[in-house]
Amino acid sequence: MSRAEFEDAVDDAVADIPAELVKAISNVGIVVEERYVPEPGEDSDTVLLGLYQGTPLTERGSWWDAGSLPDRITIYRQPILEMCLSREEVTREIRVTVVHEIAHHFGIDDDRLHQLGWG
Repeated sequence: MSRAEFEDAVDDAVADIPAELVKAISNVGIVVEERYVPEPGEDSDTVLLGLYQGTPLTERGSWWDAGSLPDRITIYRQPILEMCLSREEVTREIRVTVVHEIAHHFGIDDDRLHQLGWG
């Protein structure tokens, strides 16, 4: 799957999120990158499909709007392509990853996401 097709699949996954949830998403950018690059001191073999960076809605106080940068969701293309055997699997994994990372924006942690089947 080309980069453009992958990005279109990410856009489609975002478009499938229910409108009432989209309205609640605040100040978040979603981008595609090829691979996660581990931070210094982090296990160099770390592989991520997606990453939410920011302040979840549940942790924002009145201070938050004053000059805060947008939150960022990154979807990592190569690990998803490497783990999937078909275009349908890629599309499904993108959808799961997008939902998973948006859930972090709403303050839902990994344990709860796994319980809900979005881990």
